[in-house]
Amino acid sequence: MSVNIISVIILLGVLIFVHEFGHFIVAKACGVSVLKFSLGFGPRLVGKTVGETDYRVSLIPLGGYVKMLGEDSNDRVDEADETRSFSGQPVWKRILIVGAGPSFNFLFAIVAFTLIYSFGITTLTARVGDVKQPSAAYEAGIQKDDIILSIDGKDINDWSALAETISTRGGKRLKMMVERKDRLLELFVTPRAVTTENLFGEEIKTYRIGITASSEVTVEHVNPFRAFMIGCQETWFIFKITILSIVKMIQGVVSPKTVGGPILIAQMAGSQVKQGLVPFIFFMSVLSVNLGVLNLLPIPVLDGGHLLFFLIELVTRRQINVKWREIAQQVGFYILIAIMLFVFYNDIVKIVSE
Repeated sequence: MSVNIISVIILLGVLIFVHEFGHFIVAKACGVSVLKFSLGFGPRLVGKTVGETDYRVSLIPLGGYVKMLGEDSNDRVDEADETRSFSGQPVWKRILIVGAGPSFNFLFAIVAFTLIYSFGITTLTARVGDVKQPSAAYEAGIQKDDIILSIDGKDINDWSALAETISTRGGKRLKMMVERKDRLLELFVTPRAVTTENLFGEEIKTYRIGITASSEVTVEHVNPFRAFMIGCQETWFIFKITILSIVKMIQGVVSPKTVGGPILIAQMAGSQVKQGLVPFIFFMSVLSVNLGVLNLLPIPVLDGGHLLFFLIELVTRRQINVKWREIAQQVGFYILIAIMLFVFYNDIVKIVSE
């Protein structure tokens, strides 16, 4: 079995488990009877029934589900079991149970990022690789192999901090403390405005001084509290980027052809595994946030669709008509199938065109 296949099985297996475990554990905490906990859809391959719950691995590995008593409108629930049924719970409990899936995906990302930064992450140092000619850096006297120690009194620990500080100063004259062959130098440089592209291919204005990073790296270690804060920041950043990507796609800024499916995920997962455990976990964390966001989309059959129905119920103080809910779920199902076929098509086109 190839590395790509093994890695994508592990990747999707973990993310699906985390998502469904969120639904499962919160349902149990709310006193709801859980009948099935399945990784995958379709016929049961293997599993074991413990208590009232059938834990199983099913044939089609593209997702999973938690089946709760009284979850479907067609379920027959005895009067004695009404208090343990999903439909018998107050709307705020149903919101908690459904929202727990995406929430656990976000929580997983925070925990994973926290562990990554606690054990140490490899970053580029602030050593200068090359100096472009002409450029603001060249005119200021910055040379190859110089190490940027601080900018306007702010300590610079790595290349990302260096680049961010320069770009956010808005073209103001900067005082840099530079280490050059065991000597400390004070140099002044004024960044110049340049036009570049952001993640979505849009032209943006930023500021550069005309230097590139060297290949020198260091392992950055932070204390657990700081690592947790970074984990929250990373998760929030990916959350925003995912939302923006969807919005930009609707606006036509980002092409739908950039969307990838299971085949692309398998290729990327295999590539990350070959680079090491940390890059693979980092990729898994990013995908976990993506999965959480996508599940919150207001499409019936997704968690976001159910939450939309519950919020309407919360406002109107009455449940949406069963017939309308079933129609909406059928439409949502076909939308989901269309999206899956589209991403598979994109994957195949990319493979053929390579």
